[in-house]
Amino acid sequence: MDIEKVIEGRALIDGEIKYTEVGIADGRIVAVGSMVRGGDERIDIGSSRIMLPGFIDPHVHFRDPGMTNKETFDTGTLAAVHAGVTCILDMPNTKPPVTDVDTLMSKKAAVRGRANTDYGLFAAVTANINAGMIAPLVPAFKLFMGSTTGNILLNEDEEMIPAVRDVLATGKRMSVHAEDDHLITRAVEGCTRDHLRNRPAKAEWNAIGRLAKNFKGSAVNICHLTTSEGLDMAREAGFSTEVTLHHMLFEVDRHSGAEYKVNPPLRDIDSRDRLYGRFVKGDIDMIGTDHAPHTAEEKARDFDSAPGGIPGVETTMPIVMDMVRRGAIPMDMAVRMAAVNPGRLFSLNKGRIAVGYDADLQLYDMRRSSVIDVRKLHSKCGHSPYGGYEAVFPETVMVRGEVQVEDGEFCGEPLGRDVCG
Repeated sequence: MDIEKVIEGRALIDGEIKYTEVGIADGRIVAVGSMVRGGDERIDIGSSRIMLPGFIDPHVHFRDPGMTNKETFDTGTLAAVHAGVTCILDMPNTKPPVTDVDTLMSKKAAVRGRANTDYGLFAAVTANINAGMIAPLVPAFKLFMGSTTGNILLNEDEEMIPAVRDVLATGKRMSVHAEDDHLITRAVEGCTRDHLRNRPAKAEWNAIGRLAKNFKGSAVNICHLTTSEGLDMAREAGFSTEVTLHHMLFEVDRHSGAEYKVNPPLRDIDSRDRLYGRFVKGDIDMIGTDHAPHTAEEKARDFDSAPGGIPGVETTMPIVMDMVRRGAIPMDMAVRMAAVNPGRLFSLNKGRIAVGYDADLQLYDMRRSSVIDVRKLHSKCGHSPYGGYEAVFPETVMVRGEVQVEDGEFCGEPLGRDVCG
């Protein structure tokens, strides 16, 4: 295959930064080395920039279809690509929820042609699921053991265990909202500490323990872990692990308003700090945003009636990249958690700068940080708790070799594809 484009400069290749030339043809990386011949177009990224693989967000809620007043696939993927996220995995608790082939195909039709990144659509694990029919059409499944947005709770063993067995038999990974709904209470709430009281850490530990008892060593991913103890339980069970930025930065006493109401809840400062410490050590497999937009008007309600969820798809990785700039975490670890591992764990042809992978690439000048201005973010929800945080945004973002963002501004078109056709 003739090489169409060559990008040359410093790149992170298998954890090592070195001068590299990357040849691209038909949206794929076809050559990587110190000298790649050919190419109708050659791009020298210069000495001040570094090339990384595009990030993969394994956990977003773009609310489309059914709740497009909060977010649409157009606006959600636009926000994602500005953060260097070139592929997103969207959760199934839309309206209607994705529970069978018909609702899945309907959602696929609704979002087709509107994405600015590549994407995959999860299906929900329900009682009597026909997992074998659904599996070829999704990158993974989602199990909700705790109640949250949408009504697809599955927490009773007599229904959950056979359904999960059917899902795992397909070979696809199953992500889990691991809060045992039996331990969630519904007392009136006035702040995040009340919300924490209603959704204690024991609910997380119980859910993971039940999964470990029945499915140890299986392709299970524990989403949005909130405690170091839960992380240890998941790792011991052989499950993959995912953490959000909000559970590592915010805590109940300083961040008490409805803006910070989320499921699972923010924890106390000690739990937060211990989770962040495990993140810095590299003990967690993936960073997921759990991007969960609600309107500013909904979030402005009294705490008890306000919905739970925090937007983060456009801000999480730029803040993480600022951690890299400051030396809080190494770059190769950030890329491993945000690109390499999600690509590997969800069997995507993405997440590495290597021959055969999709040419999802991004360029950074790590000397250039900025302060997040909420007014300039692209999510339809129009609010964020991350305003004022230091961040490093990518200067250029490519999806399958096509430039979508240049000099920090969107210049592409909705070329995103479904990773499962």
